[in-house]
Amino acid sequence: MKLLSFGEIIWDVYSENKQTLGGAPLNFAAYAAMAGSTVWLASAVGADELGKKAIEQIKGLGLKTEYISIADGKATGQCEVTLDQNGVPFYKILQDVAYDRIFLPDQLFTSFDTIAFGTLALREEYNRKKLKNMLSSNIFSEIYTDLNIRSPFYSKESIVFCLSNATIVKISDEELPLVTQTLFYTILDLHEAVASIAEKYPQIKLLLITCGAKGAFCYDCLSGKTHYCPAEAVSVVSTVGAGDSFGATFLTLYDKTKDIPYSLRLSAKISAFVVSHKEAIPPTSKNFINKLLFEEKK
Repeated sequence: MKLLSFGEIIWDVYSENKQTLGGAPLNFAAYAAMAGSTVWLASAVGADELGKKAIEQIKGLGLKTEYISIADGKATGQCEVTLDQNGVPFYKILQDVAYDRIFLPDQLFTSFDTIAFGTLALREEYNRKKLKNMLSSNIFSEIYTDLNIRSPFYSKESIVFCLSNATIVKISDEELPLVTQTLFYTILDLHEAVASIAEKYPQIKLLLITCGAKGAFCYDCLSGKTHYCPAEAVSVVSTVGAGDSFGATFLTLYDKTKDIPYSLRLSAKISAFVVSHKEAIPPTSKNFINKLLFEEKK
């Protein structure tokens, strides 16, 4: 699969002054590449040291950088991250940074199978307009969105934009009440929510709902069938990157096999590996994924 991941490049800054390269679209792109996709990252960095360092590390992850631009006068994105006692992250995201000005030509010079994006990089009109024009000028077999709602950097407009364009959607169970309240002015349970979203947006084929330690669901909008996968039992160190690894693995494996249970099961194993580490992309991720895919070869 040839994949374009659109969105933020962010340096996550932890309390001990440790800086780690991140951003959901970047983490997603890295895991998709490790699972077997060929991946380009569409984003922007500043003309600063963090921008240069980001490009070097992104290349080191095996990602293609032709669609990463330099945003004049803007700093490379940063986010202050703190973890609670359960390893759940809280974010303080800087505004008016490079990834708020992602330059893309309307007609891409590469042919892609799939494009992926979320809400954070759509917080400014500039990126929403760029992405809208690009979607209307190119053909994708699949359009994937993981909403990745980060308060206060979302709006009804950005949520509706994502859901109106996507064919495969991932939402966490923590985000689901906010999404249904935004769309339907009431909080719906999981099964009512997926059925209502599928009815409202008929182009959606699959709805993935991740539920942390309770596992994950996939609602096949075409057949009406729900698939469930339990979570792997692990000691949680940090949930940063877990959803990105899950979604990227599922998308890559489903593209290859069209087997929902298989894709869910391996995605759960990889996200469990991620939450057992502090880093969003642990250094041994590639080896773990290669070994898992070899053992579970389909």
